[in-house]
Amino acid sequence: MSSRINAMLLMVLGSIIISFAGLIIRGMDTAAPLQITLYRGLALSLTILLILLLRYHRNTLRKITRVGWSGTLAGILLASAGICFMQAITSTTVAATLFILASIPFISAFLAKILLNERVSKQTLVTMIIAGFGVSVMMVSGLSSNSFYGTLMALTTAFCFSGYAILLRKNKDVEMLPSVFISGLVICLVCLSLLGQDIAISLLDLLKCILLGSIISFIPNSLFIYASKYLIAAELTLFMLLEFALGPFWVWLFINEVPTLWTLIGGSSVIMAVLIYVWSEMQGKK
Repeated sequence: MSSRINAMLLMVLGSIIISFAGLIIRGMDTAAPLQITLYRGLALSLTILLILLLRYHRNTLRKITRVGWSGTLAGILLASAGICFMQAITSTTVAATLFILASIPFISAFLAKILLNERVSKQTLVTMIIAGFGVSVMMVSGLSSNSFYGTLMALTTAFCFSGYAILLRKNKDVEMLPSVFISGLVICLVCLSLLGQDIAISLLDLLKCILLGSIISFIPNSLFIYASKYLIAAELTLFMLLEFALGPFWVWLFINEVPTLWTLIGGSSVIMAVLIYVWSEMQGKK
């Protein structure tokens, strides 16, 4: 297989893994959103630091600093996206938040065209439109929201993550995993400043946060960085829509929270659009 196809398949895998995040968060006992974000960020940073130490030993610090200002900014943007997402989803409806986040591939395509001169193929554009429409259909029953703050946070999330994808593409020849390490540190500092001493959670919730950071967040972020070397920004962020489509299915499967008919129709449209896109790419390489 070509590197592009490998990257696409890994992005599908990463999207499937991270789609379980909602299910785990729903299973928290008493941990508040900021507490979850704090411990998830801490677990993510420590996991990446361990990987970097095992890979680079004494050169770990040099590898972290080598990302420079672009890598640092990428980490800050990724952290901002994570923090703003949690603010959005707790300030407005989940439907309204995810509806706005469905614009990420289009924002990424626009920014990449201006800053990197990346062109989106017709096939990619059609897939983006179908997948974006699918997310919209999923959320059609819950789009009403009166929260200007929540909407603003969702838009900020979309632009921050798109900016992060652009910086990865711009620095595709640089080891950018330290950027995710930086993002975890930024998340921890912001959450600690907001929480103060209110950081105590149950042991079970702590273990779930560690699972979120060390596996559910770490693996998809690592695969995203790898795929950024071979896929344009619009393609990279297109696969994120799978996360929105699959999340409700896991909640339905494991805790019997039955999704609406619109959720099933829209989610199926997203999944089919992405799978057909990958399949057609594989057929074209034969």
